[in-house]
Amino acid sequence: MDNLLIAIDYRDPAWIAIAFIFGLLCKQIKLPPMVGFLVAGFILHLMGAEGDDFLRKIADLGVTLLLFTIGLKLRIGSLLKAEIWASTSVHMGISVLVTGALLMSLSVGGVLVFDGMDLTTALIVAFALSFSSTVFAVKTMEDRGALTSRYGQIAIGVLVMQDIAAVLFLAISAGKMPSPWALALLLLIPGRHLLGKLMELSGHKELLTVFGFVMALGGAALFEVVGMKGDLGALVFGVLLANHHKGSELASTLLGFKEVFLVCFFLTIGLTGLPTWETAGAALILLLLVPFKTILFFKIFTLFKVRARSSTLAALSLGNYSEFGLIVAAIAISAGWLGNEWLTVIALTLSASFALSAPFNAFADKIYNRYRLNLKKHEITKRLEGDEDIALHGNQVLVFGMGRVGCAAYDQIDAMVDGKILGIDQDDREVDRQLEGGRNVLRGDATNPEFWSRVAGDQTDIKLILLAMPNPKANRLAAEHLRARGYNGPMVATAKFQGDVEKLKEAGIDRVFNIYAEAGTGAANHMREFLTSDGDSIEGRARNSGM
Repeated sequence: MDNLLIAIDYRDPAWIAIAFIFGLLCKQIKLPPMVGFLVAGFILHLMGAEGDDFLRKIADLGVTLLLFTIGLKLRIGSLLKAEIWASTSVHMGISVLVTGALLMSLSVGGVLVFDGMDLTTALIVAFALSFSSTVFAVKTMEDRGALTSRYGQIAIGVLVMQDIAAVLFLAISAGKMPSPWALALLLLIPGRHLLGKLMELSGHKELLTVFGFVMALGGAALFEVVGMKGDLGALVFGVLLANHHKGSELASTLLGFKEVFLVCFFLTIGLTGLPTWETAGAALILLLLVPFKTILFFKIFTLFKVRARSSTLAALSLGNYSEFGLIVAAIAISAGWLGNEWLTVIALTLSASFALSAPFNAFADKIYNRYRLNLKKHEITKRLEGDEDIALHGNQVLVFGMGRVGCAAYDQIDAMVDGKILGIDQDDREVDRQLEGGRNVLRGDATNPEFWSRVAGDQTDIKLILLAMPNPKANRLAAEHLRARGYNGPMVATAKFQGDVEKLKEAGIDRVFNIYAEAGTGAANHMREFLTSDGDSIEGRARNSGM
């Protein structure tokens, strides 16, 4: 115990507590808490605080868990789609050329720390700045409940392709390729069945949590041993378990740990390097490239047949710089290509890009709705598979969210409306499972205004709508969109917490069921049968049984 207290500096809990206070303040003004964590890091740094090994190790653990949970939700086949691999390649190529040209112009002009930079170094820095932050983007989409949405899958796919490019760069820059033993990692593909069996045997409590940590940290360590990026190992191990029916449960189990550990990540970003006027000026110049980076993502996505809204939200989530830039800067400094001040420049630029991007992502829907007509002009006529027009005609009941609650409600109501019921879910795999089970289900995101723009024909047949999505914010947004489009019929929604019930009712939902309270009521109804059956009391049954 004494050794543990020595390892944890007495200031670390104080820094985390300050991060909590700033995160809470940001939440009150409708900004993501991560903005508060970053601001806390900036302020602590200005006060002379420095990050230590404890914070950095916890931050690394948070990133590893994050990538593992991304893998649990990743469809590996999606990486082969043109809107992902081609978009990533085109964006990276254009971004490197434009940023490299800007850096060389600043170097020739003798501006700040850019003075004296040669072409090779400029292209390396430009390459580092072409990446987007996996941590920031996924955290943003997770808060919006959009990891399985169309734009969420596109953004994650781009981030994975960037990670692959990062692995290749690190291998080349280190002057070595992965160990020949890396080929043995292919055995993980058939070995995933054994991993799935172990997860099955782990149950639902502490063993499942320990299993998740072992897979995430073990996967990272295994890849490091054979000369590959550890973060990629955590991601791959998540992918290996993605199709297992307990994959979602495992991701939910690790959620709380990951959220706490990532607080340290955002803190350490803010605590990196003491800025000077020169480094702050250089960071500001590089920050001006973020809008270009975001607009370029939007334009490329639309060219690859992605709808305007999905393109907008994916571009906004990717419109930032990556922590990978810090790694590249460290490599360039050790090779003598850059001065030590560049680590501070990249850290400042990274932090500022998070602070700039967070509000835009928080209000992404409002931004899209305001400029919708202009943004839709960039769409091309053809659509991706799954983005075609939707016909709701002939259905009396709609169920949004075909999880356990949605499926149970669907099955109960199906016979009552003679099969005139339609389930809608944004998860491709869930839709496929429901179709195989004989249910009438299609893919769609009720929080997406573009979903409703795809709806064709007469909608007057709809008599009832159930909003059973797991994210209360998604249910609330869906209700607001429905009311805004003129639907005046009854709406029913589910919630897990009493605080969400009131918010959902304020959004125009007629009736909200707290699923935990309803489960208790259902259990009580079954118990009542034993209390009153045939006029016998439970005490009488106990006496008759000799208890």
